[in-house]
Amino acid sequence: MLKSRLITALILIPLVIAALFWLPPVGFALTTIVICMLAAWEWGQFAGMASRQQRVWLAVLCGLLLALMQFTLPPYQHTVHLPQIATSLWASLVWWVVALLLVLSYPASAAFWRHSRPLRLLFGVLTLVPFFWGMVALRQYHYDTDHFAGAWWLLFVLLLVWGADSGAYMFGKMFGKHKLAPKVSPGKTWEGFLGGLVTSALIAVLFATLAPLTVSTGTLVICAIIATLASVLGDLTESMFKREAGIKDSGNLIPGHGGILDRIDSLTAAVPVFACLLLLVFRTL
Repeated sequence: MLKSRLITALILIPLVIAALFWLPPVGFALTTIVICMLAAWEWGQFAGMASRQQRVWLAVLCGLLLALMQFTLPPYQHTVHLPQIATSLWASLVWWVVALLLVLSYPASAAFWRHSRPLRLLFGVLTLVPFFWGMVALRQYHYDTDHFAGAWWLLFVLLLVWGADSGAYMFGKMFGKHKLAPKVSPGKTWEGFLGGLVTSALIAVLFATLAPLTVSTGTLVICAIIATLASVLGDLTESMFKREAGIKDSGNLIPGHGGILDRIDSLTAAVPVFACLLLLVFRTL
């Protein structure tokens, strides 16, 4: 298992970085739509869709929704203040606050959404649509003056999340004793959580020193800390939905890593939250 995880990671990480820097905005948006469609296919299990045909339609509808929203953007005016983008990013903040309450009160919280397919589908929309727009908004950051500015920001968020995951795993293995959320994800510990935060903080300092990020240190630190906390929440939220669905992995598309949602669960929270803070709250435009 570990060997396959390492091999897959060594293949996927260079591909992801290449996509960030080399794909044009349209190609990047289309790639992100495909990722969201695959995630929607897997989300069908969380919504109680046992039929393959139903899940295919869910993926198709997700792709059509995102493509339609993308199509309605004015040409060459992809500012974050457009309603499609701004509303989605603000909605992400509201949704992840709600998700935090659901996780903290689980399993009691499941009583009001466990038997409601529309509500579980709504949770999927609130997870994947803001994730898409967070990816697009960050990638198009100052694209007219610097084609790679947004790619650096996305790489920053990716490294924060990867650092939090890796740090949590290592510190949890070495020092983990106190459970973080035993009713949702018994394997996670407070020691691992703190180790992940420390690792992300070190990455943020190094990246801010070496990479061309043009914001104040205070803004960067606040955005980085909240995005890292959001990434942990995204992971816990998916674990909660998987527990309710009675499955271990969201899928088996990625060898050694499970499904698409298993790989992007932290990013679905970290990316839109970071984008909202950076572009709308602190207005670093």
